[in-house]
Amino acid sequence: MNVPPSVSGPLPWPQWAYVPGATGEPDADYETLDLAKALVPSAFRGYVPVRHPALRYGLALNDRGYFWESQEVLEAVWAAAPQGGRERILLRACIQIANANLRLRMQKAHSAARLFGEALAELRTLSSRKAVPAGDGFVESFPVPALMALLQAKLDRPQLSKADWIALGAIVRSQSNS
Repeated sequence: MNVPPSVSGPLPWPQWAYVPGATGEPDADYETLDLAKALVPSAFRGYVPVRHPALRYGLALNDRGYFWESQEVLEAVWAAAPQGGRERILLRACIQIANANLRLRMQKAHSAARLFGEALAELRTLSSRKAVPAGDGFVESFPVPALMALLQAKLDRPQLSKADWIALGAIVRSQSNS
């Protein structure tokens, strides 16, 4: 793992939220995202730790409205997750949710609904896969049923709007408070 020397404390937030195709907008803040990606090992052994800083940062980026950036960081974590593992399925769903949130921001509700539906299908696949205890793995601590219910509620709406974006960390916090 090659961690840049400038990463000694909390990761900084990107300077702006990138929206592809937005006229007059600067390109993504790759320099900031590279700090988080540098924390991801070439491969996780057995499972993705729930407290891994790049994972937590990727989820937090989504919750703060940095949807494109969230996808980028979560894709790096996904690529290092064990092949065929349950974490890859959950990460794929989280990536699709961040992408759907971005589509909502871009006022592409139909595209967002399709991506939310794909994320729900991933979570259903995850639920049908046998759980293997893996310590403090991401998938074991994530409230998958709550996320599935939220996705289904969004998909049952006649029309999605920007206000329908999903904050992944809020689901985790609401489940840990119950």
